[in-house]
Amino acid sequence: MRYLSGIQPSGTVHLGNYFGAMRRHIERQEGNECFYFIADYHALTTIRDPQEMRKNVVDVALDYLAIGLDPKKAVVFRQSDVPQVVELAWVLSTIAPMGLLSRCHSFKDKVAKNVEASLGLFAYPVLMAADILIYDSERVPVGKDQKQHLEVTRDIAQTFNRIYGETFVVPEEEIEEATAVVPGVDGQKMSKSYSNTIEMFASEKQLKKSTGRIVTDSKAVEEQKDPAGNTVYELYSLMANPAERAEMERRFREGGYGYGDAKAALRKKILEYFGPYRETRELLAKDPDKVFDILKDGAKRARLVAEKTLRRVYERVGLR
Repeated sequence: MRYLSGIQPSGTVHLGNYFGAMRRHIERQEGNECFYFIADYHALTTIRDPQEMRKNVVDVALDYLAIGLDPKKAVVFRQSDVPQVVELAWVLSTIAPMGLLSRCHSFKDKVAKNVEASLGLFAYPVLMAADILIYDSERVPVGKDQKQHLEVTRDIAQTFNRIYGETFVVPEEEIEEATAVVPGVDGQKMSKSYSNTIEMFASEKQLKKSTGRIVTDSKAVEEQKDPAGNTVYELYSLMANPAERAEMERRFREGGYGYGDAKAALRKKILEYFGPYRETRELLAKDPDKVFDILKDGAKRARLVAEKTLRRVYERVGLR
């Protein structure tokens, strides 16, 4: 099975990235053909500082390699190193209905959060479609918030196939319901766009600050509390074993357990869970040339597939 997924280098990787997507990417390496890219074209909708962009790309690559991404098992590359995807995006944009794009909730949500309403942000689903279709992707792991964009991809692929003949593989979605949406400190989906994240490799001091911002109710320490819908409990549950989850749930329900105690337990669990990955990342960071070589090799492999697809598309539409 061929899988495709990407992550934007729009800031420091956080728990939402890891539990919402990255962890599954590592799992999919075994027994599948995987293409994973750092979506720097997409990140241009929010990043205006070139130095920040370059740093973020390297950081994301380090994060992926640290948690177990194996370039011998998966193709990992920078999106902009495969310019064919932008060429395909233009071809797809000529058949993408404005009404379809106008209904995409992600654009509306980000504009409501004061993200600049650029053409790139509006046309994001078309570039995403090109990302997916150019590699003949069969499965695309997505969170619930990206499900609509994958439906747009499927609609565009089916429309193109109907007009020009069978050209694209129509991809299927794959959603892991249990971790499809990771809550941020405000209870909404964890996202850099919403400034509500907890960084994956944050220091203990940074974690104390970010977890301290987690919104809770006003119940006193001695009062009983319902763990259902509790952001601290939900985040802790992502990393804790069944016995640890049951213990925190018990303490909440019995009372005498404050949110400060729960947040301290969460911080300890984050440091414990990501500790081995942190050590690996620090070692990788000492040899950046190795990271660049991995991205270059991945891009070379990705371009071979992308060029083959683009040639097929150009022949269908009459550009070659």
